[in-house]
This record gives sequence, C-alpha cells and structure tokens, in this order.
Amino acid sequence: METRISVVIPTYKRPLLLMDCIKALAHQTIGRDAFEVIIVSDGPDRLTKEVVVSWKHTGLLDIEYIPLDRKRGPAAARNRGWKLASGELIAFTDDDCVPDPLWLENLWEAYQWPDAPVFSGRVIVPLSADQPTDYEWNTAQLEKAEFVTANCACSRKILEQTGGFDERFEMAWREDSDLQFSISQQHIPLQPLPEAIVVHPVRKARWGVSLFEQKKAMFNALLFKKYPALYRHRIHERPPFNYYAMIFSITGAVVALVLGGYIPALMLLGIWVILLTHFVLKRLRYTSHAWPHVLEMIVTSACIPFLSVYWNWYGSWKYKVLLW
Repeated sequence: METRISVVIPTYKRPLLLMDCIKALAHQTIGRDAFEVIIVSDGPDRLTKEVVVSWKHTGLLDIEYIPLDRKRGPAAARNRGWKLASGELIAFTDDDCVPDPLWLENLWEAYQWPDAPVFSGRVIVPLSADQPTDYEWNTAQLEKAEFVTANCACSRKILEQTGGFDERFEMAWREDSDLQFSISQQHIPLQPLPEAIVVHPVRKARWGVSLFEQKKAMFNALLFKKYPALYRHRIHERPPFNYYAMIFSITGAVVALVLGGYIPALMLLGIWVILLTHFVLKRLRYTSHAWPHVLEMIVTSACIPFLSVYWNWYGSWKYKVLLW
C-alpha cells in the first residue's frame, strides 16, 4: 500500500517518553502500511537511536531515525522530517504525547473532504489532582489552543506553500502559532478535528520551572515582527503593564530608600506588595494551595516580571522590533 500519512516527531534525549509515543503509534487502527513514522532527533542522541532501531527491527512500524547535526530546535527538526517524508499528509505530534488508536484513521478520513488541507486535532491533558500545580495548569491550557504541534496535520502541498516552520524559533515556543498565522494570512482553511485525539500527560517539573520558562518570551518578538496584527489579536492584546508596574514600584522603593526617602519608599513598597499579592492570587485561583506550592508561587511571582520583561526586550533587540 502507498504511504498515505507521514508522522513526524521531533525529540531530544527523552527516550522513555518517546517509547510510549511509539507504542501508541504501533496500535493505530489504520493499516500498518498506510503510514510511516519519522523520528527526528534535535542533535545526535545514541539512546533515542537505539529505541527507534529496536522498533524498526520488530517490523511493527515503518519507522526511521534522523538526527540533526547539532541542536537547532523542534522547528528545524520538523522541517527536516516532513521534507524527507513520503506521505501525502504530514501529521505532527511530540515525543511526550500518546496518540489515540483512531488518531491517524480520523485524520485520513477528514483529509478526503474537499478543501480541508490543514487540521487541528484535540489535545487532552489529564490532571491527577483536583488542584494541580501552576505548571500542570499551564500545560492543561493546551486543550484550549486553536493549533498546536502536539496534534496537527497538513498536506505536503501546504507545507511547501508556506515554507513549513520558521527555524529561527529555536525553542518549543510560538513556532506553531507562526505556522498557523502563515496559514491564516494565505486564507488556507484550517479544520478543527476533535475526533483526532492525542493525550498529553504532564511531566514532573522541577521547583521554580516557571522562571526557566521565561526565556521562551524572546520569541514573542519574532512572532510580533512577522504578524503584528494577529499577534495582538490572538496572543497579547496589550503589553504586560502589570509587570512594568511591579518592576517600577520595587525598583523605585529601593532607590528611594537609598536616597533617604523613607515615606516614598514605603509607599512604593506597599504598591509592589499589592501588585505581587494580586499576581500570586491569580496564579493560585485554579491551582494547589499546599504550602510548598504557595511558597513557590510567591517567590517566582516576585521574579517573573523581571525575567519576562528582560527576555521580551532581548527578543526585541535580537529581531529588531519594538515589543514592550
């Protein structure tokens, strides 16, 4: 049977997660000869190669391992994968996802509809607790996203027409929105397909993970530079004025204190405490109230405005665009 679908999965040094994803693909209801799986490692990775080769030897999947010569990000990995693919329809998911058995069958059936070259499937994020952590809650918002690379599919023709993923997005951030905006600007139909399901379990995160996540904000500037109107409409309607107010108030309090202005310093400190409290309560609204988590929210909420603004301004400088 001619290969109909090529599944492209970027990965890097997460062989155990990748194994669960591959197992799910081996249980697809669509015929084994109807699809191929292309694993693209974002740089050489011996253990990942061994996982893929072991599956290839079973004969249960048409699967290939392709390494990039160096770490260049998931956008570059996906481009390498779909350009080497032989399928008419290119399906994307991530190494930490578990596709439903009917995933590819539903994608292929929908692809037979007229004028439906791009699909956005449904992402399910199972949460184990009634009150998840902040990281778990943020991950769960993938369920509301319009278009994410954890579960989407495009015809090869559309990827060639749009150029695929912009490889300047070197982290897993905004590269899917970039492709979505390119598709939108070219008036290409994007079909939501809730029947095509991928489960996205939440990985255990280290303490203070939200601080390390702020580096991704530099790519907001690149997306804004390419699609300013769509960025303001779909991503951020306005600059993060609350972050600037928090930075100004605490910095002003320190300066006033150094200069001997104790009353202005106390007033500015009070403003910062009010803003910080509002930010912490906002993050705790739907998340765990366990004291270790509350403490983490307090500490990280005090630091996030500085880091976020820094990385947004860094991106503005790097990509020569004013995003504030």
